[in-house]
Amino acid sequence: MRRLQEKLKIMRSKKSQRNGTGLGAHIPVPTDEEEANLPTTACIGTRHIVTFMLFLGMANAYVMRTNMSVAIVAMVNHTALPKDDTVEDDECDADNNSASWVAEMTKNHVEKSAETGEYIWDSKLQGWILSSFFYGYVLTQIPFGILAKKYGAKYFLGVGMLINSLFGLLVPLGANGGIEWLIVVRFIQGLGEGPIVPCTHAMLAKWIPPNERSRMGAFVYAGAQFGTVISLPLSGLLAEYGFAGGWPSIFYVFGIVGAVWSVAFLFMVAEDPDSSRTIPEDEKKYITNSLWGAAGVSSPKVPWLSIIKSLPFWAILIAHMGQNYGYETLMTELPSFMKQVLHFNLKDNGFLSALPYLAMWLFSMFISHVADWMISSNRFSHTITRKIVNSIGQFGPAIALIAASYTGCNPPLTVALLTIGVGLNGGIYSGFKVNHLDISPRFAGILMSFTNCLANFAGLLAPMAAGYITDKRPTQAAWRAVFLIASGVYIGCGLIYVIFSTGRRQAWDNPDNDSQQSNGNAKCDIEKDGMVLQTTHH
Repeated sequence: MRRLQEKLKIMRSKKSQRNGTGLGAHIPVPTDEEEANLPTTACIGTRHIVTFMLFLGMANAYVMRTNMSVAIVAMVNHTALPKDDTVEDDECDADNNSASWVAEMTKNHVEKSAETGEYIWDSKLQGWILSSFFYGYVLTQIPFGILAKKYGAKYFLGVGMLINSLFGLLVPLGANGGIEWLIVVRFIQGLGEGPIVPCTHAMLAKWIPPNERSRMGAFVYAGAQFGTVISLPLSGLLAEYGFAGGWPSIFYVFGIVGAVWSVAFLFMVAEDPDSSRTIPEDEKKYITNSLWGAAGVSSPKVPWLSIIKSLPFWAILIAHMGQNYGYETLMTELPSFMKQVLHFNLKDNGFLSALPYLAMWLFSMFISHVADWMISSNRFSHTITRKIVNSIGQFGPAIALIAASYTGCNPPLTVALLTIGVGLNGGIYSGFKVNHLDISPRFAGILMSFTNCLANFAGLLAPMAAGYITDKRPTQAAWRAVFLIASGVYIGCGLIYVIFSTGRRQAWDNPDNDSQQSNGNAKCDIEKDGMVLQTTHH
């Protein structure tokens, strides 16, 4: 009997290694008998419906985030603004041959969009309006991450997005009331959207088995790019042809869509498999066995000291901060470069504005399936997979930024590099973005709230740095410095992630430690090198 128990222990330890748990806390996997009963007949399970609803929620969140950047162009009376005395670089002639394809392509669009809006807001006021949303967004990241851990994530996510959507309907009213009211409305929208990332992460940790995290997590977070791809062109069309005077229809349409999603989410989605009334029993058993000890509402207190001392957590945090700095440089500053140096505003064409996001969305879907195949084929561990895919997602854009700084007067090449760079950036969704779920499925929401909050602060530095470097001298040399700094941040943070990250569940996330805290006589043997974790009571 003792030999049989030892043999079973070795077999289960091999399965734990296959599932990427390694050094740290053990995540049990189904036995051979249980594997025979796993849900194999249904193509779409309850967890897939939950994932799809989270994808739509992420898309709605990014629609609310980006629609103002398009609407404000139609809202502002540009001809009434003081003349911009910024010295433009003349290294590239505005009528050069390389730009002619763009001029021809956007000729009709420019003519139609020459009409001016009703508000006289200079660039500084526009900056306050656009940034007010993000200040509210950053403030609620950590609080809702902690609250979601204690009380559950579903209602914070659903109600938060409902508030975001309803206040989106009030944007036209706020604009008519004055810029102060508009800033307040956008700030409250940001507060409502704050729970989207930490609460989404917390729900993924409860619903998605380890071997499905790459593609499911990437699919959900790719909703950000999908929402942006929908928002930019559609907002432009609504601003020009919409009802209620054009630009107000942007907020009415997307506000109603967001409110409908929020209500549907609250009624259709359960907090976890145990509380779901529609999930089949075999699927619930499959998820529960795969996520042994996963996050629940009654989970123990957060091991703050252990998290702070955890190098894998710091690796994720630094990678996240580098990502946001580089991403903001790619998506905010490259269009400014093309306007100031190449005399072409990328935002004059909705298709070209959305193209990099579309590339990122498609590539993130592709690479997520590759990542899951790497893990499920047993050729690569979770750790190696995360490092390889994340390197593509951060080193790829770094190379594109370096190349973009030497394109000279060539808009087509610059657009191509922008698209390739942002497209490869989609690898991060199967890299550090889901790595929280690997190292700590029970506290993934809290970890994401901290990394996302600090990363957003880092992202705010990108336009500030670019503005300081290019102030009064928007030359190719100045912009080259902007791109090289962002590239260096990408590479530096990516290297730190490669060195210190892991795909193994950490010992401080070990559920048996909960028993040890509640019962002083409990003895916990932490898993090491695939050995099964055991708990004995004296």
